[in-house]
Amino acid sequence: MNRRLARLHVVGGGLGLAAATALTLEKVAKLRDPAHVPTCSLNPIISCGSVMDSPQAEAFGFPNPLIGIAAFAVLVTSGVAVLAGFEPPRWYRVALNAGAALGAVFVHWLIAASLYDIHALCPYCLVVWAVTIPVFWYTTLDTWPALAPLRRVHSAVLALWYVLIAGLVLVEFWDYWVSLL
Repeated sequence: MNRRLARLHVVGGGLGLAAATALTLEKVAKLRDPAHVPTCSLNPIISCGSVMDSPQAEAFGFPNPLIGIAAFAVLVTSGVAVLAGFEPPRWYRVALNAGAALGAVFVHWLIAASLYDIHALCPYCLVVWAVTIPVFWYTTLDTWPALAPLRRVHSAVLALWYVLIAGLVLVEFWDYWVSLL
């Protein structure tokens, strides 16, 4: 694993960990007081409360952010270890990539759920989406040497990925966005 990827794991994992922790704290506040309005609920579209109250927010029977806390903590720890000189064995890199792939699949399921089932966006979730995608992409490129030709277009692929998601958000909430003008 290279040092640039390790830095991405530390920074991306740190941002994801912060977002997952904040969302967990909001969930705890809501459990204590069902009338609690999360600080990240700003309007009908940007609304953590709507997302948090949905069945998708507890896909495995407990709040999803708990998965994020564990996964992002592993990511940060792995990145710090590599920056400190640890050279992870192949099995560890493959396992880390598998975890990143599962995270990316889960995040894309949550994107679809937010857009088409819940009809709301959670700012903390957006942070998790934003960091999970490059963590998966660059971890995959680093783990599998056969993908080396994609390294020439890595930024374009990532940019297109974000543009596609932003386009889906724009289209799904178009009526709301234009009402703000």
